[in-house]
Amino acid sequence: MRLTGAEMVIKALEKNGVKVVFGYPGAANAPIIDKMSFSSIRHILTRNEQGAAHMASGYARVTKRAGVCTATSGPGATNLITGIATAYMDSVPMVALTGQVGTALIGKDAFQEVDITGATLPFTKHSYLIKDGLEIGKVVNEAFHIAETGRPGPVLIDFPMDILKQEFDYPDEDEPVNIRGYKVTGKANESQVKKVSEAIKASKKPVILAGGGIVISEAINEFRKFIKETDIPVVSTMMGIGTLPTDHPRYYGMIGSHGVKRANMIFNRADCVIVMGSRLGDRTVAHVKGLEDGNKLIHIDIDPAEIGKNVQPYIPVVGDIKDVLEQLTPLMSDYTAAKDWTREAEEVRARFTHEPFSEDNGFVNPKYFLKVLTEKTNSDVYLSTEVGQNQIWAANSFGFKTPRSLLTSGGFGTMGYGLPSAIGASVAANGEKPVIAVMGDGSFQMDLPEMGTMAYWDIPVKMVLFKNGRLGMVHEHQYLLYNSNYQAVNIEGTPDFEMLAKAYGFDSSSVTQNSEVGAAIDKLLADDKSYLLVVNVNPFEPTGDVLNEAELPKKEVK
Repeated sequence: MRLTGAEMVIKALEKNGVKVVFGYPGAANAPIIDKMSFSSIRHILTRNEQGAAHMASGYARVTKRAGVCTATSGPGATNLITGIATAYMDSVPMVALTGQVGTALIGKDAFQEVDITGATLPFTKHSYLIKDGLEIGKVVNEAFHIAETGRPGPVLIDFPMDILKQEFDYPDEDEPVNIRGYKVTGKANESQVKKVSEAIKASKKPVILAGGGIVISEAINEFRKFIKETDIPVVSTMMGIGTLPTDHPRYYGMIGSHGVKRANMIFNRADCVIVMGSRLGDRTVAHVKGLEDGNKLIHIDIDPAEIGKNVQPYIPVVGDIKDVLEQLTPLMSDYTAAKDWTREAEEVRARFTHEPFSEDNGFVNPKYFLKVLTEKTNSDVYLSTEVGQNQIWAANSFGFKTPRSLLTSGGFGTMGYGLPSAIGASVAANGEKPVIAVMGDGSFQMDLPEMGTMAYWDIPVKMVLFKNGRLGMVHEHQYLLYNSNYQAVNIEGTPDFEMLAKAYGFDSSSVTQNSEVGAAIDKLLADDKSYLLVVNVNPFEPTGDVLNEAELPKKEVK
C-alpha cells in the first residue's frame, strides 16, 4: 500500500480510535492537517498550542482514552510543553504530534527548529523522532499503547516534514505491539497483599488515603465495596476526590496544606495508613518522618518508582489497585473497623464541619456558591478548575459524587488549565452532562482567547468566574507569610468580563450577594450555550481552613 507519511499518520490514528485532534497548524505539521481533512477525524483549531494540550487532557479525562494534540515545529512545539508536563504530573494519557524541520536540516539550527524530544524528555513517558517513514504505523501504535497502559501519561512523536510528504510502500497489516523493556505491571504479590490485611486487622485506627490511582485503574466499584465491608475511614488527595461521594458517611475530605481540618486530624490520629494510588507529594504530606517512624504505612501503587520515593513504607505493594482490592477484600471478610475509632472520626467531623456563611454582605461567599451549585446540579456535571483559591474552594466545597467529575491540575498547578480543559471535556461529553469551568480572574486571563474556540466550534461551557481583583492564592500567602506586603498581586487593567463575553457572542451576568446566587445559577444552567457568570468575591476571602504547620498530616498521634 503506497501512502505518504502524513496519510499513514492519519490511518494509524483512525486505527487507534481517534475521533478528535486539538491543534494549531504550521508549515511543519501542515501535511498532517491536510490529510486529516479527508479523514473521519475532527480537527479543532485552538487559539494557542498550550490550549490544545489542555483540551486533549480534558478530553482524555472524560473518555478514558489518550487525548491527541498537534503543533508545528519550534515555538509551536514548545508551546505544548506546559500542557504535556501538566498531563505527566497527573498521569493523563496523551499523544502529542509535532512537526519538525526536514531531516537534512536537523541539528543545523534551521528556521523553527527545536529539539522537542529532548526538551520534553523529563516529563513524557516516551518520545519518538521519526527517522524512517516505514516506522510511522508501528510508532503511532506503540505511542497509544504506552500512553494508555500502566500508569498513563503523555507520549510525543516528532515528524520531520519531508518524511510526512514522501510516499512509502507500507505493509497492509500492522505488527502486534511488542515493546522490549516495557512491561505493564501485572498481578500484585499475594504475600504482600496478605501482609496488608494482617496489618489492618492488627491496627486500632486505620485510615485509607485515596489517590488518583483508584480512579485511573477503574477500581471505583471495588473500592466502594471494600469500604462498605470494612467501614474504614477515608480521606483523599485532590486527584482522589470522587472515589467516594462527598456525603458518604466514611469520607472525611481532602488532606494536605489546602485540605480540610477534619481530614488532616483524622489522618494524624490513625495508627495505620493505607495509601492507594498516591505518590504522597509535599502538598499532601508535609512531614514524612512521622509517617515512616510513627506508624505503619502501607503504600499501594502501580508504579514501582513511587514506592519509597517520598516516604519509606512499612509494607510496599506494587500492583494495579483494582487487582489489589480484588485480592484484599476477601481477606477482610471477618473485619470491621472498631466502633470507637469510627465514633471518634465522626466527632471530629461534627466539630470541624460548618455551614458556609450565607448572609448578604456585599460579596458572594464562594463556598456557599459552590454548595448551592451542588444542589442545583445534583453534582451531575464535569467541573473543571483553574489553579489557586478557586481550585481549593471547588475541591473542598463542591459535592462530588463520581470519579472524573473534577478536572484540575493537581500535580503541576497550571494556571490557564481550566477553560481549555473544560472545552476538551465538553467535546468528549457531547451533551451528556453540563461542563462547568470554575476560574479566578487571574487564571482566566491566561486562557480567555480560547473563548474563540468555543464560539467558532459551538462548544458549550458554563463559565463561573470568581472575581476578586487579585491573584488570590499569592495574595493570601503574602498575608500569612510576608506581613501583608502585597506585591504584584493586584490585577490592573482587567477588562469588563461581561462585555468580553458579549464580544464572543455569549450571554453573561454577575452576582454580588449571597441571596442572588440561586437565581443566577438557574440562569447559568438554563442556557444551552456557553455562558459567563461573574461572581464577586471579597479580596480577603480565605480558603477556609488555614492550617498551622503543626496541623498538617505528619502521622503523630495527638
